[in-house]
Amino acid sequence: MFSEQDGRLPSATMPTPAQGMTRRHFLERAVALGIGGSAALAALNACATPGSAGASLTFWNLFGGGDGVRMEQMEDNFRKSRPDVQLEAVTLSWGAPYYTKLAMAAAGGRPPDVGVSHMTRVPLYAANNLLDSFDLDELAKVGITEDRFLPDIWKRAQYNGKLYAIPLDTHPFVMYYNVDICAKAGLLNADGTLKPLEGAEAVMDAFKRTRQITNYLGLAVDTQDVTPWRIFYSLYSQLGGEVLSADGRQLTIDNAKAIQALQFMSDLTQKEKVASSTLDYAGAVAAFGSGKAAFHWNGEWEVSTFLPQKNLKFNMVPLPKVFDLNRAQADSHAFIFPHQIQVDPAQRKAALEFIAFMLKDSLTWAQGGHIPAYLPITDSTEYKQLQPQSNYADAAAHAVVDPIAWFSGSASELETQAGSAFQSLLAGQFTPQQALDQFTGAINKLLKITPPF
Repeated sequence: MFSEQDGRLPSATMPTPAQGMTRRHFLERAVALGIGGSAALAALNACATPGSAGASLTFWNLFGGGDGVRMEQMEDNFRKSRPDVQLEAVTLSWGAPYYTKLAMAAAGGRPPDVGVSHMTRVPLYAANNLLDSFDLDELAKVGITEDRFLPDIWKRAQYNGKLYAIPLDTHPFVMYYNVDICAKAGLLNADGTLKPLEGAEAVMDAFKRTRQITNYLGLAVDTQDVTPWRIFYSLYSQLGGEVLSADGRQLTIDNAKAIQALQFMSDLTQKEKVASSTLDYAGAVAAFGSGKAAFHWNGEWEVSTFLPQKNLKFNMVPLPKVFDLNRAQADSHAFIFPHQIQVDPAQRKAALEFIAFMLKDSLTWAQGGHIPAYLPITDSTEYKQLQPQSNYADAAAHAVVDPIAWFSGSASELETQAGSAFQSLLAGQFTPQQALDQFTGAINKLLKITPPF
């Protein structure tokens, strides 16, 4: 996600309340973070409300659905293990509402003790002085050290040589497959696992063979939202392509590689018709869940949807290597310290102990599909026996995250613009070149905007 030896984002200074943090400053920061003015004002007013007195550890997150259930279970486990620490956990709406309030709380000097962030958001927040860095010595005291994480994910947690995030997981784009349909198509090994699918021809052939069995789809995939970006970025990265320069200021699209990736996407819905051009997210999940498609491309988090379905026999693997490299679009959830004007040593110590506990309890988190970042968990026998979740654990080492820029990251303008361009491609309204032209045109417009920070 981000390594800061080359200074990809300009440093920024943020006026603290002691320096006169005005409503105008708040709104300027809101623009820098892609937040609407009305939302920023609402968050500012919320942050100005006095908090309750007394010592307690506050934790903000954005987890709903199955993730929310598992996070609450982990929070309860912490409370049982540490009755001396009063944990107040707050769940806010996913996406812009969460990041709005988090940014305004940190800027206004009333942040939670611990927060959660997508790692793709960390560089921007660190650049705007909205995060406190972690003390490596203090982390080591609670068992959090570099050697207990994959090198790349630890590197992405840094900005300007300091650690600003503690990775909780990796959540990659993966492939689900219907065991019964794939067996009928002759795609399984003797042990019932999927035979390796490598190369565009082999992958497309598997989709075509299974479509003949389902009489509907070989691949169920969302073509309406941001999923088209995840497909493109995975395939384009498999060709070794990059979207932006290291400093996030120049478009570096390799046209030939981008067209190759987009042509494969177009073939899925137009030439070969193994996927539908009209399925939205819910429709794609439903099509796979009901046995109308043999394969499903999505984030691994939908494992929670499919496991309770008794009539569905499925398994999961990393996204196939359609082109040259093992790559799949991904992001990570991570724990952060929103910036505090004054740090209470006892509070900070409790916060570190809380984060350490959550990492060590992340086998619970893994049940929802996310790959734990803490290696003592992913290396454990218990995790390896967790099926089908552990079957795609290798995807964490091949994750490719969204390029770093002020308009990029999870739930960002980059993903929105890409989704719009590539939806039209999948719908047959654009050629690969037209889709690429719309995407690059939108990104070039964003690049011409001077980053407000």
